[in-house]
Amino acid sequence: MSFNYREALKKIPGKPGVYQFWDANGELIYIGKAKSLKNRVSSYFNNDQFKISGKTRVLVSKIANITFTIVDTEIDAWLLENSLIKKHQPRYNILLKDDKTYPWIVIKKESFPRIFWTRRIIKDGSKYLGPYASASMMHTILDLVKELYPLRTCNLPLTQQNIQAGKFKVCLEYQIGNCKGPCQALQTEEDYERNIEDIKDILNGKTGVVIRGVKEDLEKAVAELNFENAHRLKRQLELLENYQSKSTIVNSSITDVDVFSIASDEKYAFVNYLKVINGTVIQTQTLELKKRLDESDDELLSFAISEFRTRFESNSKEVIVPFELNVESEGIRFTVPKQGEKKKLLELSQKNVLFFKRERIDQYEKLNPEVKTERLLNQMMKDLHLNQLPKHIECFDNSNFQGKYPVSAIVVFKDARPSKKDYRHFNVKTVEGPNDFATMEEAVYRRYRRMLDEGTPLPQLVIIDGGKGQLSSAMKSLKKLGIETQLTVIGIAKRLEELFYPGDQYPLYLDKKSETLKIIQQLRDEAHRFGITFHRSKRNKGTLVTELTNVPGIGKTSAEKLLAHFKSVKKIREANVEELKTLLNQRQLKALQDYFSGEEQASPFQDTEQEEEGA
Repeated sequence: MSFNYREALKKIPGKPGVYQFWDANGELIYIGKAKSLKNRVSSYFNNDQFKISGKTRVLVSKIANITFTIVDTEIDAWLLENSLIKKHQPRYNILLKDDKTYPWIVIKKESFPRIFWTRRIIKDGSKYLGPYASASMMHTILDLVKELYPLRTCNLPLTQQNIQAGKFKVCLEYQIGNCKGPCQALQTEEDYERNIEDIKDILNGKTGVVIRGVKEDLEKAVAELNFENAHRLKRQLELLENYQSKSTIVNSSITDVDVFSIASDEKYAFVNYLKVINGTVIQTQTLELKKRLDESDDELLSFAISEFRTRFESNSKEVIVPFELNVESEGIRFTVPKQGEKKKLLELSQKNVLFFKRERIDQYEKLNPEVKTERLLNQMMKDLHLNQLPKHIECFDNSNFQGKYPVSAIVVFKDARPSKKDYRHFNVKTVEGPNDFATMEEAVYRRYRRMLDEGTPLPQLVIIDGGKGQLSSAMKSLKKLGIETQLTVIGIAKRLEELFYPGDQYPLYLDKKSETLKIIQQLRDEAHRFGITFHRSKRNKGTLVTELTNVPGIGKTSAEKLLAHFKSVKKIREANVEELKTLLNQRQLKALQDYFSGEEQASPFQDTEQEEEGA
């Protein structure tokens, strides 16, 4: 198969949506829906996990490209799939899909309007609401509406002239309470229209008042011990509370519009287009534009609108856009919706263009890593208010155990990536007891004193793991060295991920999803890991030395000499006499042998490797 489906699958998200298969000639050959686009599309190429028919194998063999449109829910994917299949009628959908139409609720344009469901839309001025992906939900709503607002079901021509002439008589529906008898003027047209307006609100999703009414009826039925009616009302209430009366994809009140949205960065712009006819999305595509100059989003979107409308021969009189455009076009009305169905269509377009942008940028940066590095550094410089790119970043962290075995660690990132060969750790020399501030002051001073002596370039950014106290200690050392203005120093407090600057009273908060914050967190975590590893090694070594000095006749110097030579207590225990004689005198050797023989069954010693300096 020449088509590299593995690369294509990497770009497909695990979100609900509609996917399209195209052949080598650019012809759309199949449209499908999915709750998870990645899982569903992957299934076509996994022969071991899925039983694939001969027809499907033929379809897969012809795939040369895959495109997709993401939506909010699985129901939206279902509806969009239906409208796209009807529009394009791909060859393989005829074999694998039925041409099912979806039901609508119609409020008929007539005197004393009837309300019923249909699968056919007739352009006679009637109002259509839907379509409804769940027929049972639609029937529940209709039953509820008819129970709350008794309406006529007959098809009599109820004009005022016919009613006044007495041409009609009430039927059984009136006798059983399902109709108020407008045919004999027992209900006025004004009262009937008020009921119709209430029903429109219900069908448009304003079900709060209805839910309250059903709850009241339910409580009344329970109080009257009418359990059969209470059960029916309870079922209706459950369905009503879970019901969504409208789709973000389809609404018949939107007859013919174009929808556009844009997402851009320094070099590229991406414009998404949705074509809506008779309330359904029949076309969707995203265009990529490469900037030549510093064009504004207004200019880019105006260009893309012209391109799309020409390409798809669109004559829509209304164009939905995300912001006001500085352009005038005769016969076209530009709309910037603030709420309602048009706003939801715009949000759907924006969701698709943002996803397309992320996918393209990720793909480009994977092929050109230096581009990603440049973007990240520029983003960090902007987020942290730096005056130069942070190509070289260093992060400090301290570790100790109740004031014992204090160490400091420094990790280095160059071009936003770890440079492990430049990692360093320090044995604290001037601090006694658990004093984190003094330990930080010593570590920072020693680090940059040495860099200045060796003529090594200083970092652009220094990160201190800690709050204002540790940050102030670091600044003391930099001031002693006279370099406090040559680099930027910030502290990061772990509790709320607050960033502190020297002299600033209030911290800086970055978005939790910010790439800048993620790099800072990676630096902080790496410094902690590197420091704690060295600290544990030093503490273990100190513990072993203490244990060896418990042997009568073995002092600290002899214990350190043994560990330096054999590396672990286990190897000391297994060493032959000749090796031990080179390090110990006869008295010490006998004391050590006696100690090991007496503690053999419960030795406290553990084999510990020494930590090397560096990554």
